[in-house]
Amino acid sequence: MQELKLTKRTIKAIPYTSTGQEFYRDALLPGFGLRVGAKTKTFYADKRVNKKTCRVSLGRVELMGLDEARRKALSYLSDMADNIAPNKQKKKSAAEQITMEKAFEKFFETRTHLSPVTVHGYTRTVDLYLKVWRKKPLNEIERQMVLKKHKDIAGKHGEVSANNAMRHLRSVYNFTAATQDDLPPNPVLILTQARAWYREKRRRTVIPSHSLGKWWDAVLQEPEYARDFLFLALFTGMRRGELMRLRWENIDLIGNTLHLPETKNGDPLDLPLSGFLVDLFSERHKHAASSEWVFPGTGEGGHFVEVKRALKRVRETSGVAFTTHDLRRTYITIAESLDVPYYALKRMLNHRSAGDVTGGYIVIDAERLRGPVEQVAQKILELVGQTA
Repeated sequence: MQELKLTKRTIKAIPYTSTGQEFYRDALLPGFGLRVGAKTKTFYADKRVNKKTCRVSLGRVELMGLDEARRKALSYLSDMADNIAPNKQKKKSAAEQITMEKAFEKFFETRTHLSPVTVHGYTRTVDLYLKVWRKKPLNEIERQMVLKKHKDIAGKHGEVSANNAMRHLRSVYNFTAATQDDLPPNPVLILTQARAWYREKRRRTVIPSHSLGKWWDAVLQEPEYARDFLFLALFTGMRRGELMRLRWENIDLIGNTLHLPETKNGDPLDLPLSGFLVDLFSERHKHAASSEWVFPGTGEGGHFVEVKRALKRVRETSGVAFTTHDLRRTYITIAESLDVPYYALKRMLNHRSAGDVTGGYIVIDAERLRGPVEQVAQKILELVGQTA
């Protein structure tokens, strides 16, 4: 490391290096200098802070004058004299610029494999439940704020919604912290430490066999779009979001199969169609016109998005309390009652065999499921009195 009086003339005269870098200290201002590489000359300032050398780049020679570089160096050197590392201050400033909204946006940009259902859930969290925090820097969200907001969401939208919103925030915060060393510890941890997570009871409701007939009769009174939507939910066990976004390209009426390239867990779903569903899809396809959607609608995406009103009417007409997810549970409960093999049941619901080594070796394709699917369909029709 050489020392010389840095002037415009001496800086211009210093040759670029053939390899590596050379450092030139200014004889007038201790801690100020010039770093020279193969193609660039850059002003810098350095000083020992907490017994470690701290160096910060000030700017390239062609972009910054010598006098401006000295003034900037003096400012940094003054901070270093007070044991303030400028690089850490830069990182802190960067962290302060990351709002919760930006953190969620970056999360979505990077996690491109997320299913539409998952993205919708996270978006709902930032747009509805945590709306007042959207412009707040992530590092200003504190533990007590999380505790209060968790409780507020539970009071307005329910305990499950409160838990889900905070799980989403926790996930995005952890993702952001992986690239920002100076973010404080995840404030959502307070919910675990204070044992404040709400206990969630897994719903175990189904439509009882003796009530299926009344439910069926009520569904038959619905407009064709609602009727077919509910029948499809019962005869496939598919999730509501998957049904709403079902496209005609997902339906093969020659091979009588249904294919979704991606579902909630990221895996594709391949199901054979029972005779009942082949007839249902064939009839709908006759009147599909040019729509790409099996259930077209007026929503932003162009597909059916509102099912609450239909559910409400069917509940009132039939006297049967149910949700669309209850239809999924009803479907698989009927399948299990017919002694459908365990691994076939999991494939029919598109559940992964997590931690199950044997299940990982078993390949169950659509044809393997054709018998069980038709068997379940016939049992449903029998229960609602639609078989001869």
